[in-house]
Amino acid sequence: MTADLLEAAPGISPFVSLLGPDGHRDETGEFAHLVADIGSAELMALYRDMVIVRRIDTEATALQRQGELGLWPPLLGQEAAQIGSARALAPDDFVFPSYRDNGVAWVRGVAPVDLLVAWRGVAQSGWDPFVFRVATPQVIIGAQTLHATGYALGMQLSHSDAVAVTYFGDGATSEGDVSEALVFAASYAAPVVFFCQNNQWAISEPVRLQSRTAIVDRASGFGIPGIQVDGNDVLAVMAVTRSALARARRGEGPTFIEAVTYRMGPHTTADDPTRYRPPAELVEWTAKDPLTRVAAHLRGIGILDPAAEARIAADADAVAAELRAGCLAMEDPPSESLFDHVYVEPHPRIDEQRSAHEAYLRMLS
Repeated sequence: MTADLLEAAPGISPFVSLLGPDGHRDETGEFAHLVADIGSAELMALYRDMVIVRRIDTEATALQRQGELGLWPPLLGQEAAQIGSARALAPDDFVFPSYRDNGVAWVRGVAPVDLLVAWRGVAQSGWDPFVFRVATPQVIIGAQTLHATGYALGMQLSHSDAVAVTYFGDGATSEGDVSEALVFAASYAAPVVFFCQNNQWAISEPVRLQSRTAIVDRASGFGIPGIQVDGNDVLAVMAVTRSALARARRGEGPTFIEAVTYRMGPHTTADDPTRYRPPAELVEWTAKDPLTRVAAHLRGIGILDPAAEARIAADADAVAAELRAGCLAMEDPPSESLFDHVYVEPHPRIDEQRSAHEAYLRMLS
Protein backbone atom coordinates (compact mmCIF):
# COMPACT_ATOMS: atom_id res chain seq x y z
CA MET A 1 0.00 0.00 0.00
CA THR A 2 1.34 3.42 -0.90
CA ALA A 3 0.45 6.76 0.60
CA ASP A 4 -0.10 8.29 -2.83
CA LEU A 5 -2.64 5.76 -4.06
CA LEU A 6 -4.33 4.83 -0.80
CA GLU A 7 -4.68 1.29 -2.07
CA ALA A 8 -6.23 -0.93 0.58
CA ALA A 9 -7.10 -4.59 0.31
CA PRO A 10 -10.63 -5.53 1.36
CA GLY A 11 -10.86 -5.53 5.13
CA ILE A 12 -7.36 -4.10 5.55
CA SER A 13 -6.81 -0.39 5.96
CA PRO A 14 -3.69 1.40 7.16
CA PHE A 15 -3.94 3.37 10.39
CA VAL A 16 -2.04 6.62 10.11
CA SER A 17 -0.62 8.52 13.07
CA LEU A 18 2.19 11.08 12.95
CA LEU A 19 1.87 13.07 16.18
CA GLY A 20 1.45 11.01 19.33
CA PRO A 21 -0.35 11.96 22.55
CA ASP A 22 3.05 12.74 24.09
CA GLY A 23 3.84 15.24 21.33
CA HIS A 24 6.39 13.08 19.51
CA ARG A 25 6.34 13.65 15.75
CA ASP A 26 7.05 10.78 13.37
CA GLU A 27 8.88 12.22 10.38
CA THR A 28 9.77 8.91 8.75
CA GLY A 29 6.41 7.19 8.41
CA GLU A 30 4.81 6.36 5.10
CA PHE A 31 2.58 9.43 5.08
CA ALA A 32 5.04 11.82 6.75
CA HIS A 33 6.29 13.26 3.46
CA LEU A 34 2.81 14.59 2.72
CA VAL A 35 3.16 17.10 5.57
CA ALA A 36 6.90 17.68 5.35
CA ASP A 37 6.14 21.32 4.53
CA ILE A 38 4.40 21.79 7.89
CA GLY A 39 7.12 23.26 10.06
CA SER A 40 6.92 24.89 13.46
CA ALA A 41 5.24 28.08 12.19
CA GLU A 42 2.59 26.16 10.26
CA LEU A 43 1.96 23.83 13.19
CA MET A 44 1.60 26.83 15.48
CA ALA A 45 -1.05 28.21 13.10
CA LEU A 46 -2.92 24.91 13.22
CA TYR A 47 -2.75 24.97 17.00
CA ARG A 48 -4.13 28.51 17.03
CA ASP A 49 -7.00 27.35 14.80
CA MET A 50 -7.87 24.55 17.20
CA VAL A 51 -7.70 26.77 20.28
CA ILE A 52 -10.00 29.35 18.68
CA VAL A 53 -12.47 26.73 17.46
CA ARG A 54 -12.62 25.18 20.92
CA ARG A 55 -13.21 28.63 22.41
CA ILE A 56 -16.02 29.30 19.90
CA ASP A 57 -17.55 25.99 20.91
CA THR A 58 -17.32 26.80 24.62
CA GLU A 59 -18.90 30.22 24.16
CA ALA A 60 -21.72 28.89 21.98
CA THR A 61 -22.46 26.21 24.56
CA ALA A 62 -22.65 28.88 27.24
CA LEU A 63 -24.97 30.98 25.08
CA GLN A 64 -27.30 28.02 24.70
CA ARG A 65 -27.28 27.33 28.42
CA GLN A 66 -28.20 30.97 28.98
CA GLY A 67 -31.19 30.73 26.68
CA GLU A 68 -29.71 32.65 23.74
CA LEU A 69 -29.61 29.66 21.36
CA GLY A 70 -32.20 26.98 20.87
CA LEU A 71 -29.59 24.23 20.53
CA TRP A 72 -25.87 23.75 19.95
CA PRO A 73 -23.91 20.66 18.79
CA PRO A 74 -20.50 20.73 20.54
CA LEU A 75 -17.40 19.56 18.68
CA LEU A 76 -15.15 19.29 21.74
CA GLY A 77 -12.46 16.71 21.02
CA GLN A 78 -12.86 16.74 17.25
CA GLU A 79 -10.85 19.87 16.48
CA ALA A 80 -7.90 18.10 14.84
CA ALA A 81 -10.13 16.10 12.49
CA GLN A 82 -11.83 19.25 11.26
CA ILE A 83 -8.91 21.67 11.17
CA GLY A 84 -6.41 19.21 9.70
CA SER A 85 -8.70 18.17 6.86
CA ALA A 86 -10.08 21.63 6.09
CA ARG A 87 -6.60 23.19 5.90
CA ALA A 88 -5.78 20.65 3.17
CA LEU A 89 -8.52 21.94 0.85
CA ALA A 90 -8.05 24.15 -2.19
CA PRO A 91 -10.14 27.33 -2.53
CA ASP A 92 -12.34 25.81 -5.27
CA ASP A 93 -13.12 22.61 -3.38
CA PHE A 94 -16.68 22.45 -2.05
CA VAL A 95 -17.59 21.24 1.44
CA PHE A 96 -20.83 19.52 2.40
CA PRO A 97 -20.84 19.42 6.22
CA SER A 98 -22.98 18.09 8.99
CA TYR A 99 -24.29 20.25 11.82
CA ARG A 100 -21.16 19.73 13.97
CA ASP A 101 -18.47 20.84 11.54
CA ASN A 102 -18.00 24.39 12.74
CA GLY A 103 -14.22 24.06 12.64
CA VAL A 104 -14.40 23.43 8.90
CA ALA A 105 -16.57 26.52 8.42
CA TRP A 106 -14.07 28.59 10.43
CA VAL A 107 -11.24 27.49 8.15
CA ARG A 108 -13.28 28.34 5.05
CA GLY A 109 -13.71 31.91 6.31
CA VAL A 110 -17.24 31.86 7.71
CA ALA A 111 -17.62 34.52 10.42
CA PRO A 112 -18.05 32.85 13.82
CA VAL A 113 -21.27 34.72 14.55
CA ASP A 114 -22.76 33.33 11.35
CA LEU A 115 -22.38 29.84 12.80
CA LEU A 116 -25.10 30.76 15.29
CA VAL A 117 -27.75 32.15 12.96
CA ALA A 118 -29.70 28.93 12.43
CA TRP A 119 -29.36 27.89 16.10
CA ARG A 120 -30.63 31.33 17.12
CA GLY A 121 -33.62 30.73 14.86
CA VAL A 122 -33.36 33.95 12.86
CA ALA A 123 -32.59 32.39 9.45
CA GLN A 124 -32.13 29.02 7.82
CA SER A 125 -28.43 29.65 7.14
CA GLY A 126 -25.83 32.18 8.11
CA TRP A 127 -23.83 32.42 4.89
CA ASP A 128 -23.88 32.13 1.12
CA PRO A 129 -22.57 28.65 0.25
CA PHE A 130 -21.07 29.81 -3.02
CA VAL A 131 -19.02 32.55 -1.39
CA PHE A 132 -17.30 30.24 1.08
CA ARG A 133 -17.60 27.00 -0.89
CA VAL A 134 -19.29 25.34 2.07
CA ALA A 135 -22.92 24.28 2.00
CA THR A 136 -25.49 24.93 4.68
CA PRO A 137 -24.86 22.38 7.46
CA GLN A 138 -27.11 19.38 7.05
CA VAL A 139 -29.20 18.21 9.99
CA ILE A 140 -30.79 15.26 8.17
CA ILE A 141 -28.29 12.53 9.00
CA GLY A 142 -26.18 11.50 6.01
CA ALA A 143 -28.07 13.49 3.38
CA GLN A 144 -25.03 15.66 2.65
CA THR A 145 -23.15 12.67 1.23
CA LEU A 146 -25.65 12.54 -1.64
CA HIS A 147 -25.38 16.29 -2.16
CA ALA A 148 -21.59 16.03 -2.32
CA THR A 149 -21.66 13.15 -4.77
CA GLY A 150 -24.09 14.95 -7.05
CA TYR A 151 -22.01 18.11 -6.96
CA ALA A 152 -18.85 16.09 -7.65
CA LEU A 153 -20.48 14.52 -10.70
CA GLY A 154 -21.33 18.00 -11.94
CA MET A 155 -17.73 19.13 -11.51
CA GLN A 156 -16.58 16.02 -13.31
CA LEU A 157 -18.84 16.80 -16.28
CA SER A 158 -17.60 20.38 -16.36
CA HIS A 159 -13.96 19.18 -16.33
CA SER A 160 -13.17 21.03 -13.13
CA ASP A 161 -10.30 19.83 -10.96
CA ALA A 162 -12.16 20.81 -7.79
CA VAL A 163 -13.17 18.13 -5.28
CA ALA A 164 -16.26 17.76 -3.13
CA VAL A 165 -15.66 16.81 0.50
CA THR A 166 -18.45 15.61 2.75
CA TYR A 167 -18.28 15.27 6.52
CA PHE A 168 -20.43 12.91 8.56
CA GLY A 169 -20.33 10.88 11.75
CA ASP A 170 -20.14 7.18 12.48
CA GLY A 171 -23.89 7.03 13.05
CA ALA A 172 -24.55 8.34 9.54
CA THR A 173 -22.93 5.28 8.01
CA SER A 174 -26.01 3.30 9.05
CA GLU A 175 -28.20 5.52 6.89
CA GLY A 176 -29.22 4.49 3.39
CA ASP A 177 -28.26 7.87 1.96
CA VAL A 178 -24.59 7.19 2.70
CA SER A 179 -24.67 3.80 1.00
CA GLU A 180 -26.39 5.29 -2.04
CA ALA A 181 -23.81 8.06 -2.23
CA LEU A 182 -20.97 5.53 -2.07
CA VAL A 183 -22.54 3.48 -4.86
CA PHE A 184 -22.91 6.46 -7.18
CA ALA A 185 -19.47 7.85 -6.35
CA ALA A 186 -17.78 4.50 -7.01
CA SER A 187 -19.74 3.79 -10.19
CA TYR A 188 -18.83 7.12 -11.78
CA ALA A 189 -15.42 7.66 -10.16
CA ALA A 190 -16.71 10.95 -8.76
CA PRO A 191 -14.14 13.35 -7.31
CA VAL A 192 -15.45 13.24 -3.75
CA VAL A 193 -13.85 12.56 -0.38
CA PHE A 194 -16.03 10.90 2.24
CA PHE A 195 -14.74 12.08 5.61
CA CYS A 196 -16.22 10.12 8.52
CA GLN A 197 -15.53 11.45 12.00
CA ASN A 198 -15.93 8.35 14.11
CA ASN A 199 -16.47 9.98 17.51
CA GLN A 200 -17.52 6.62 19.03
CA TRP A 201 -21.13 7.55 19.80
CA ALA A 202 -24.21 8.02 17.60
CA ILE A 203 -26.05 9.96 20.29
CA SER A 204 -26.27 7.16 22.90
CA GLU A 205 -25.44 4.23 20.62
CA PRO A 206 -21.80 3.07 20.70
CA VAL A 207 -20.06 2.45 17.41
CA ARG A 208 -19.29 -1.16 18.36
CA LEU A 209 -23.04 -1.86 18.35
CA GLN A 210 -23.79 -0.50 14.88
CA SER A 211 -20.63 -1.74 13.16
CA ARG A 212 -19.12 -5.18 13.74
CA THR A 213 -16.02 -4.18 11.82
CA ALA A 214 -14.05 -0.99 11.35
CA ILE A 215 -16.23 1.57 9.59
CA VAL A 216 -13.51 2.26 7.03
CA ASP A 217 -13.61 -1.36 5.88
CA ARG A 218 -17.15 -0.87 4.61
CA ALA A 219 -15.73 1.25 1.80
CA SER A 220 -14.04 -1.69 0.09
CA GLY A 221 -17.44 -3.30 -0.45
CA PHE A 222 -18.31 -0.38 -2.71
CA GLY A 223 -14.97 -0.52 -4.51
CA ILE A 224 -13.69 2.58 -2.76
CA PRO A 225 -10.27 2.68 -1.10
CA GLY A 226 -10.40 3.56 2.57
CA ILE A 227 -7.94 4.75 5.14
CA GLN A 228 -8.17 5.01 8.90
CA VAL A 229 -6.41 7.88 10.61
CA ASP A 230 -5.87 9.09 14.16
CA GLY A 231 -8.52 11.79 14.16
CA ASN A 232 -6.90 13.53 17.13
CA ASP A 233 -3.66 13.98 15.15
CA VAL A 234 -3.89 17.15 13.08
CA LEU A 235 -0.82 16.27 11.00
CA ALA A 236 -1.97 12.75 10.12
CA VAL A 237 -5.44 14.03 9.21
CA MET A 238 -3.93 16.65 6.93
CA ALA A 239 -1.67 14.07 5.29
CA VAL A 240 -4.39 11.57 4.41
CA THR A 241 -6.76 14.32 3.26
CA ARG A 242 -4.10 15.73 0.95
CA SER A 243 -3.57 12.24 -0.47
CA ALA A 244 -7.30 11.69 -1.02
CA LEU A 245 -7.70 15.09 -2.68
CA ALA A 246 -4.77 14.44 -4.99
CA ARG A 247 -6.24 11.08 -5.95
CA ALA A 248 -9.56 12.69 -6.84
CA ARG A 249 -7.86 15.41 -8.90
CA ARG A 250 -6.05 12.72 -10.89
CA GLY A 251 -9.43 11.33 -11.89
CA GLU A 252 -9.08 8.18 -9.77
CA GLY A 253 -12.38 8.61 -7.95
CA PRO A 254 -13.54 8.76 -4.34
CA THR A 255 -11.74 7.95 -1.11
CA PHE A 256 -13.23 7.09 2.28
CA ILE A 257 -11.44 8.45 5.35
CA GLU A 258 -12.31 7.30 8.85
CA ALA A 259 -10.93 9.74 11.41
CA VAL A 260 -10.96 7.93 14.74
CA THR A 261 -11.71 10.59 17.34
CA TYR A 262 -13.98 11.15 20.33
CA ARG A 263 -16.89 13.40 21.20
CA MET A 264 -15.84 14.61 24.64
CA GLY A 265 -19.05 16.55 25.23
CA PRO A 266 -22.72 15.80 24.63
CA HIS A 267 -24.23 15.00 21.26
CA THR A 268 -26.03 18.32 21.51
CA THR A 269 -26.85 20.57 24.43
CA ALA A 270 -30.09 18.60 24.78
CA ASP A 271 -28.13 15.45 25.59
CA ASP A 272 -26.67 14.14 28.86
CA PRO A 273 -23.80 11.75 28.04
CA THR A 274 -23.36 10.73 31.68
CA ARG A 275 -26.50 8.64 31.31
CA TYR A 276 -24.88 6.25 28.85
CA ARG A 277 -21.12 6.84 28.71
CA PRO A 278 -18.73 5.26 31.24
CA PRO A 279 -16.58 7.87 33.02
CA ALA A 280 -13.40 5.86 32.43
CA GLU A 281 -13.85 6.20 28.68
CA LEU A 282 -13.77 10.00 28.88
CA VAL A 283 -10.64 9.84 31.03
CA GLU A 284 -8.96 7.58 28.47
CA TRP A 285 -9.72 9.89 25.57
CA THR A 286 -8.87 13.06 27.47
CA ALA A 287 -5.30 11.75 27.53
CA LYS A 288 -5.43 11.77 23.72
CA ASP A 289 -6.71 15.36 23.49
CA PRO A 290 -5.86 16.84 20.06
CA LEU A 291 -4.80 20.21 21.46
CA THR A 292 -2.55 19.00 24.26
CA ARG A 293 -0.45 16.84 21.95
CA VAL A 294 0.27 19.73 19.59
CA ALA A 295 1.04 21.96 22.56
CA ALA A 296 3.40 19.33 23.96
CA HIS A 297 5.25 19.12 20.65
CA LEU A 298 5.53 22.90 20.29
CA ARG A 299 6.78 23.27 23.85
CA GLY A 300 9.28 20.50 23.25
CA ILE A 301 10.84 22.34 20.31
CA GLY A 302 10.81 25.63 22.19
CA ILE A 303 8.16 27.41 20.13
CA LEU A 304 5.19 27.55 22.47
CA ASP A 305 6.20 29.56 25.53
CA PRO A 306 3.87 31.20 28.09
CA ALA A 307 3.84 34.47 26.16
CA ALA A 308 2.77 32.72 22.94
CA GLU A 309 0.09 30.78 24.79
CA ALA A 310 -1.23 34.00 26.29
CA ARG A 311 -1.41 35.64 22.85
CA ILE A 312 -3.35 32.74 21.38
CA ALA A 313 -5.69 32.63 24.36
CA ALA A 314 -6.30 36.37 24.00
CA ASP A 315 -7.08 35.92 20.30
CA ALA A 316 -9.55 33.17 21.17
CA ASP A 317 -11.20 35.30 23.84
CA ALA A 318 -11.55 38.18 21.38
CA VAL A 319 -13.29 35.88 18.88
CA ALA A 320 -15.59 34.62 21.64
CA ALA A 321 -16.46 38.18 22.71
CA GLU A 322 -17.30 39.09 19.13
CA LEU A 323 -19.37 35.93 18.84
CA ARG A 324 -21.38 36.76 21.96
CA ALA A 325 -21.94 40.39 20.97
CA GLY A 326 -23.05 39.37 17.49
CA CYS A 327 -25.44 36.75 18.84
CA LEU A 328 -27.12 39.14 21.26
CA ALA A 329 -27.44 41.77 18.52
CA MET A 330 -29.37 39.48 16.16
CA GLU A 331 -32.90 40.66 15.51
CA ASP A 332 -35.82 38.30 15.10
CA PRO A 333 -37.19 38.25 11.55
CA PRO A 334 -40.84 39.19 10.97
CA SER A 335 -42.96 36.09 11.45
CA GLU A 336 -44.57 36.46 8.01
CA SER A 337 -41.17 35.85 6.40
CA LEU A 338 -41.75 32.19 7.25
CA PHE A 339 -43.71 31.93 3.99
CA ASP A 340 -41.03 33.46 1.79
CA HIS A 341 -38.86 31.31 -0.48
CA VAL A 342 -40.87 28.13 0.03
CA TYR A 343 -41.40 27.83 -3.72
CA VAL A 344 -39.69 29.62 -6.57
CA GLU A 345 -43.03 30.63 -8.05
CA PRO A 346 -46.14 31.86 -6.17
CA HIS A 347 -48.24 29.02 -4.81
CA PRO A 348 -51.92 29.29 -3.84
CA ARG A 349 -51.55 27.06 -0.78
CA ILE A 350 -48.74 29.23 0.58
CA ASP A 351 -50.84 32.33 -0.10
CA GLU A 352 -53.69 30.80 1.91
CA GLN A 353 -51.39 30.04 4.81
CA ARG A 354 -49.90 33.53 4.75
CA SER A 355 -53.38 35.08 4.81
CA ALA A 356 -54.43 32.88 7.71
CA HIS A 357 -51.31 33.87 9.62
CA GLU A 358 -51.92 37.57 9.00
CA ALA A 359 -55.50 37.18 10.23
CA TYR A 360 -54.20 35.50 13.38
CA LEU A 361 -51.77 38.36 14.05
CA ARG A 362 -54.56 40.93 13.58
CA MET A 363 -56.62 39.04 16.12
CA LEU A 364 -53.84 39.40 18.67
CA SER A 365 -53.31 43.13 18.09
